[in-house]
Amino acid sequence: MHTRLLGHGLEVSAIGLGCMGMSQSYGPNPGDRSDMIHVLRSARDAGVTFFDTAEVYGPYDNEELVGEALEPIRDQVVIATKFGWNIQDGTMAGLNSRPDQIRRVAEASLQRLRTDVIDLFYQHRVDPEVPIEDVAGTVGELVAEGKVRHFGLSEASVATIRAAHATFPVTALQSEYSLWTRDPEAEVLPTLAELGIGFVPFSPLGKGFLTGTVDTSTTFSDGDIRTRVPRFEADNLAANQELVAYVRDLAAQKGCTPGQVALAWLLAQSPHIVPIPGTRRTSRIEENAGSVTVGISADEKAGLDGLAQRIGVHGDRYNSQHMRFVNR
Repeated sequence: MHTRLLGHGLEVSAIGLGCMGMSQSYGPNPGDRSDMIHVLRSARDAGVTFFDTAEVYGPYDNEELVGEALEPIRDQVVIATKFGWNIQDGTMAGLNSRPDQIRRVAEASLQRLRTDVIDLFYQHRVDPEVPIEDVAGTVGELVAEGKVRHFGLSEASVATIRAAHATFPVTALQSEYSLWTRDPEAEVLPTLAELGIGFVPFSPLGKGFLTGTVDTSTTFSDGDIRTRVPRFEADNLAANQELVAYVRDLAAQKGCTPGQVALAWLLAQSPHIVPIPGTRRTSRIEENAGSVTVGISADEKAGLDGLAQRIGVHGDRYNSQHMRFVNR
């Protein structure tokens, strides 16, 4: 596994692991916790050193799972987690990034993750009620105290990124980015390059769409987040098939999988991009890790870019309730 640098000092595997789906959002949760512990540890065996979680995943269950799984190999891995939600009785009740809340979350996350330091601490969503300078300053204090190593943002606008970075260095931005979610390209990616901030795309496989395993005949179980995502409505899925068909054909030519093409395309965008595909299966971890050896030529990249720009994407990536929390 190759490594990449986020910001000015956080070295991680070129492919990370998004752990959210092990505890929520993709149908019934795995019944045997030990299975997921095995998957997490097998990721390290495959060369993955970068693991992404958050207090709100569960809530709390995912941090506890990650902490238990990685405790024996803590010195070999980088753990990212997130603050920013007001969690009441196990559900999200709006945002809360007040300094005292950030500190409470940090202490609780340290306990659940079974560690004495959080490698990367993201603000999960920008809280318009709290100046970003106060947020960055508080995380900076936690860094000075040795409880956090690096500061990150998620789904933040360029103005917020600049204001935060001017207060305390931002190591990484995490936002959705893939062949069918190109929003960051116009303004965010150039800003990150200018400021020396790394980029961590979540849902780099389009919530499974870009693996070529989802079409209009696919049914999703109760609790699967895709039942609430407009892009996965039948009409939109049908309209979006042209893109995945192209990816599937290119993968066949290259002797790899569609998912590997999608991840290799992301890796080719910048040496400071580290995708974090999620999975519950060791076979997928091995497949995703293998994408680092799938080269994308300039012509192949241009073909993928041109097709995506020509056909566009049908359907929003979130429903209206969730869209109001992004790009603030």
